Amino acid sequence: MQDPNEDTEWNDILRKKGILPPKEEPKDNEEEELVLQQQSVVKTYEDMTLDELEENEDEFGEEDEAAIEMYRQKRLAEWKAAQMKNVFGTVGEISGQDYIKEVNKAGEGIWVVLHLYKQGIPLCALINQHMSQLARKFPQTKFLKSISTTCIPNYPDRNLPTIFVYLEGEMKAQFIGPLVFGGMNLKVEELEWRLSETGAVTTDLEENPKKKIEDKLMSSIRCSMPTRKDSSEDEDD
Repeated sequence: MQDPNEDTEWNDILRKKGILPPKEEPKDNEEEELVLQQQSVVKTYEDMTLDELEENEDEFGEEDEAAIEMYRQKRLAEWKAAQMKNVFGTVGEISGQDYIKEVNKAGEGIWVVLHLYKQGIPLCALINQHMSQLARKFPQTKFLKSISTTCIPNYPDRNLPTIFVYLEGEMKAQFIGPLVFGGMNLKVEELEWRLSETGAVTTDLEENPKKKIEDKLMSSIRCSMPTRKDSSEDEDD
């Protein structure tokens, strides 16, 4: 059988009559190979991690440098976002020697919540429990604790518990002494709300939970109080 792509007068006549399809023009082999290589390179660095881009940098041509740099910056931004999102998640223990590094130089945009406590003080133990819950809920915030006198020599026990809130080395808020926290009735939601007011965490609570408790308390007090009519009847009796 005659090859339909063969250059013959008969095939040309058949093509003109529409009996044979138009002759396929062969592609330049070098051009086709280059296109395939470029597609392969693009697919490769699109799928590479930041480390892989660094390792294979010498294998790419000069024409790919701009695209590779774009993907490198993209991967770097993704990595930074992931690091910022879930950096912490636990309550770290520090001493006075760690203060500057862990608190003052925590990093750009990092909120630090530091609890000064002492063993044997029930409210300090309660706040440490609450801090553990909040650290898991807000892993982008750095939660720390330190034995008071280890962190600040001669720090008075009457000021415990104490919470300091920092941003980029600057103190933004402080809570000092048991009265500020409301004693052993302190709920984790109340502590979360207080920290959210400083900017250290972004809470999903819609209103101050302490206000709800106070409103309930006032409502129960009003319900238990005798009405004016009941009072007058009691006096007549």
